[in-house]
Amino acid sequence: MRVNRVAVLAAGHAGVDVYQGAVPAMVPFLVAERGYGYVAASGVVLAATLLSSIVQPVFGALTDRWRMPWLIPVSMTTAGLGVALSGVSESYPLTWLAVALSGLGVAAYHPESARLARIASEGSDVRMSWFSLGGTLGFASAPILVTPLLAAGGLAASPFLVVPGVAGAVLTLVVMRSLAGPGERGRAAGPARGRDDWPSFARLTLVIVFRSVVYVGLSAFVALYLGGGAAGAVALFVLFAGGAVGTVLGGRLAARMGRVRAMRLAYALSVPAVAGVVLAPGPAAYVFVAAASITLYAPFSLHVTLGQDFLPRRVGTASGVTLGLAVSVGGLASPLVGAVAEATSLRLALGCLIAFPVLAWLLSLTLAEPVRADAPADAPAAGQR
Repeated sequence: MRVNRVAVLAAGHAGVDVYQGAVPAMVPFLVAERGYGYVAASGVVLAATLLSSIVQPVFGALTDRWRMPWLIPVSMTTAGLGVALSGVSESYPLTWLAVALSGLGVAAYHPESARLARIASEGSDVRMSWFSLGGTLGFASAPILVTPLLAAGGLAASPFLVVPGVAGAVLTLVVMRSLAGPGERGRAAGPARGRDDWPSFARLTLVIVFRSVVYVGLSAFVALYLGGGAAGAVALFVLFAGGAVGTVLGGRLAARMGRVRAMRLAYALSVPAVAGVVLAPGPAAYVFVAAASITLYAPFSLHVTLGQDFLPRRVGTASGVTLGLAVSVGGLASPLVGAVAEATSLRLALGCLIAFPVLAWLLSLTLAEPVRADAPADAPAAGQR
């Protein structure tokens, strides 16, 4: 029953994060049907990503002050409604506002849903990794959902895109009701225990930022670096598929050796993996793309639970930062990678990314396993370095 709860929450997570990938997938249709230029198109994408990431910690802080379980289904429906309305109006300001509304929905969803997933997973890193996997698969599946729909019906078909959000909200409500039953209510609303460790949380945030820079940089330029066209599409597929594998693997490694040790191992292995993407000749580069994606995604769900345990009294804030603000910083660094590529070469620009997993690994050495109140019986002991 516990595993089923997490599986349902993961499906709901996919139904929300599909909208993070849906907006970029809509860009070619906005350009073709409405004649948007690069600036206008990038402005629409920015409305979804940057605004969502900045506001997400704000929602996290709000959920730390007040329990707002109703926010989860409302935010899921809002995320879907925004994207659904984005293709209805010819007005650019209205389209921008609709996409921004979707971004706000995504931002409002993550902090409270991460808290709910933590309760449903009962401290299991493996189960929490499945929840994170749902978001990864939702994001990766967006082009598969959006492109055929809009290719057949044009932007006028965008209202159908509300379906994943509504379906996810219905599924999540089932879990919320089960967790509100007898014997569950007290545990879900119990008082926070422990002290907030802000220095450790700040270092963890920097680790996530370094990871974000290298992963988003690879996402933006690896297809072009490996030749574009079909070769580039294969590279992106391998990158996204590797992320799904890494998310599940990270939870299993954490169950065996602890979250901090698993995180250190992943970042140590990501250094040669990213270097191989840049330096390996021919088809061998695809092997390293897979390795880089797996190792960079293995710590993803661990970041969330570590952040929550470093800030046990501010779980919503921790979830908002680890799932939102810190993750998206890589998008701000991507133009710098592009500038280096234009001034020198794309290979040198991607080579600069190798430094970031090194920095993440070095900084992870300063972190210790925090005490966790919801640890399962077989969890590694806290305090490991």
